[in-house]
Amino acid sequence: MELFRNVNVDWLGKKWYFLGFSLIFSIAGIVSMGMHYQKIGSPVPLGVDFRGGTDIQVQFNAPPNVEQIRHAMDAAGIKNASIVNYNDPSAKNEVLISLPRNNDESQLDSGRQRIDDALKTAYPSSFTIRNVSVVGPTVGRQLQVKALLATLYSLLGMLVYLWFRFELIYGVAAVVAVFHDTLITIGAFALTNQEISLTVIAAILTLVGYSMNDTIVVFDRIRENLRMNRRETLADLVNRSINQTLSRTVLTSGLTFLTVLSLFIYGGEVLHGFSFALVIGILIGTYSSIAVAAPMLVAYQEWRGKGGKKADLPAMKKAKA
Repeated sequence: MELFRNVNVDWLGKKWYFLGFSLIFSIAGIVSMGMHYQKIGSPVPLGVDFRGGTDIQVQFNAPPNVEQIRHAMDAAGIKNASIVNYNDPSAKNEVLISLPRNNDESQLDSGRQRIDDALKTAYPSSFTIRNVSVVGPTVGRQLQVKALLATLYSLLGMLVYLWFRFELIYGVAAVVAVFHDTLITIGAFALTNQEISLTVIAAILTLVGYSMNDTIVVFDRIRENLRMNRRETLADLVNRSINQTLSRTVLTSGLTFLTVLSLFIYGGEVLHGFSFALVIGILIGTYSSIAVAAPMLVAYQEWRGKGGKKADLPAMKKAKA
């Protein structure tokens, strides 16, 4: 199925608009992360998986009063508890009660019991504990390190693969594009003050693979066209390659986007962070394959040409098996 025929869009002619778009959102995300770091010591709000502590999801029989719950916590001697209403309509009459990290690993379970006792005193038999997450500080720090390493290793693995499959410049361009996607996605969490959890990390790793796949499709068409037409300027050839793969990109990304958008709208609070990361990531990942990765190949050729070197892109070599 082909949506577009004989498309002739000058994508590279709009590179400065693309650059401006990327800079605005990247800088906004970085500034927001810097502000969060000053306030909480972390670039983004961290879920209980990473920061440690106790999260208890409670559902009440009637719409809860946050101030009344807070008073019940204070009366039970529970200080510094965070009490937040769920904004999701599907999470009816639910609140999230969070306790800060306790450096004493032996006291991890006591926070849950104290909250339960306080609620039983104030709301006898009119509430249900839906979910409890308890993570110690040591485990939280270990998960932070492992999440960071998982993301970095995935980028390194993609770089090595593209270096072997194409050439080094292709790998560098693709990794820069994926780093750009990851930065903007994490920046979106900072801007909207949403927590990063393990499920969000899973979404980001999914984004890395998805964005890389889109980029490889465009790169493969560029390489094929380079072998068939060596007289055409690289800028024109890259534009033609993007236009030739545009129908496939819109179909694949569009259908995937509709799926994750439905998950974001109807998936509930538990999947909110995961689906939000994918919604932002798919949009930015599709954009970067066209507006970031491909223009880097042309910029590389122009840089080589200015240096007095042969300006042909290495893709004109025979593909490696």
